[in-house]
Amino acid sequence: MSRTHAPPALPPDVPPDAEVAARGLAKAFDGRQVLSPLDLTIRQGEIVAIVGASGSGKTVLMQCLCGLLAASAGTVWARDHSRPGAPRVAITHMGERELEPVRRAWSVVFQQNALFSGSVYENCAIWLRENLRWDEARIDVRVRKVLADTGLDVKDVLPKGRDALSGGMAKRVAVARALVSDPAVIWYDEPTTGLDPGSARVIHDLIWQTHHARTASGVQRTSVIVTHDRDLLRRLHPRVVMLDGGTVCFDGPYEAFAHAAGGPAAAYLAEMPALQGRPVAPPQPG
Repeated sequence: MSRTHAPPALPPDVPPDAEVAARGLAKAFDGRQVLSPLDLTIRQGEIVAIVGASGSGKTVLMQCLCGLLAASAGTVWARDHSRPGAPRVAITHMGERELEPVRRAWSVVFQQNALFSGSVYENCAIWLRENLRWDEARIDVRVRKVLADTGLDVKDVLPKGRDALSGGMAKRVAVARALVSDPAVIWYDEPTTGLDPGSARVIHDLIWQTHHARTASGVQRTSVIVTHDRDLLRRLHPRVVMLDGGTVCFDGPYEAFAHAAGGPAAAYLAEMPALQGRPVAPPQPG
């Protein structure tokens, strides 16, 4: 999509509490349509799970919503928390330099964690050093705090390299790194895929706790989670948005999704444990 044209006006159907809103959003690769034109609104403070079979467009949708991929058509508006009143801006019509202050209020937890080869400390410190130009003493305090907030043994984990971390520890470090910037929105791409049930439950709890901890400026966080994890849905009770063939086939509360009697939602529910790569864990308290 060209970013040189004047951005369209915010549609009147976008509610005042919308954090991100897409209208007519579509994405194709080499002529293959991955997302058909769709509308989606994510309200501030929501936990939204994007689900669907492999190849349904979940990660592509998330990446278009947060500006990591350019849409083929349509517009995405998002709050610019760097400006007074956090106005909604059309990020699909912005260049990289314009997008930078908007993205500073967002963090992404990637499926494979995307930790680089330095220590845990360096993985968490780099954003503060390069973007905010903090001195090392201030960075050290912040890094230790976010690692502690994720339940890690700070003294033990701080000097470790990524290859010395278990899968569950690496995921918690990835979440800690996301928290360094005190984001208003956190995007998670399959945060528990491949983890054993015990480690996955730790990540469920961490997502919940992180979501309900307001930012330093008092903003209620918004969490968007691409997932195949049925246990995550059962424990967090998010709003569920299901994609099927590049379109939204379900959008509603977890309770309604979990009791779908037929159609793509019911079929997908039966397939979720296999897609997640582990058996469904037995029910846990809470």
